[in-house]
Amino acid sequence: MKTRDITQIAVMVAVIIVLGYIPPIPIGLIPVPLVLQNMGIILASLLLGRKNGSYAVGLFVALAFVGFPVLSGGHGGAAVFVGPTAGYIYAWLVTPFLLGTLLRNHQHLAWEISATIVIGVLFINLSGALWLSVTTHLALSKALLAGLIFLPGDLLKSGVAIALHRRLRLLDQFTAVEK
Repeated sequence: MKTRDITQIAVMVAVIIVLGYIPPIPIGLIPVPLVLQNMGIILASLLLGRKNGSYAVGLFVALAFVGFPVLSGGHGGAAVFVGPTAGYIYAWLVTPFLLGTLLRNHQHLAWEISATIVIGVLFINLSGALWLSVTTHLALSKALLAGLIFLPGDLLKSGVAIALHRRLRLLDQFTAVEK
C-alpha cells in the first residue's frame, strides 16, 4: 500500500466522521434517524474503489466499535452494533466492496455510476430494514415500508456524492474506481 492510498483512506475516514457531527434528524416512526454519514460511505466507495473504500469504511466502523463517538449524534461503542441501527452499519461495511465490484469493469458513464449507486442505496436500506425488523420485532413489511422514508434523501445525498466524485476525478485527486 502506497502513502497516497493511506492518505486517501485517512481523509475519507475523516470525512465520514465529520458528516457524523451533523446532528441526526429523528423520524419518529422508527428508531433510526436521518444521517449524512451514508453519503460518506457512497463517496468512499466511488473515490477509493472496493479495496481502499472497504479499508476506509472498515476503519471507521472499527473506531465506532471500540467506543469512539464517530457515529451520528456522537454515538459509538459495541452496544450500537446490536441496536436498531446496526443493520445500516453492517451494510456500510459491504457497500464499498459491492459498488466497487459492480463498477470494476465499466467505463464509468454517468448512468452506470447512478444505477450502481441506486443499487447501493437499496442494499443499505434493505439491510437496515431487515435488522430493524429483527431487533424491534416490527413486521418486515412495516420495516421495509418505514425504510422508504430514507430513499429520497439517500438518493439526494448520493447525487451529491456523485457530483463530488466527478469533480475530484477531474482534479485527479483520487485514484480511479478499482482498476
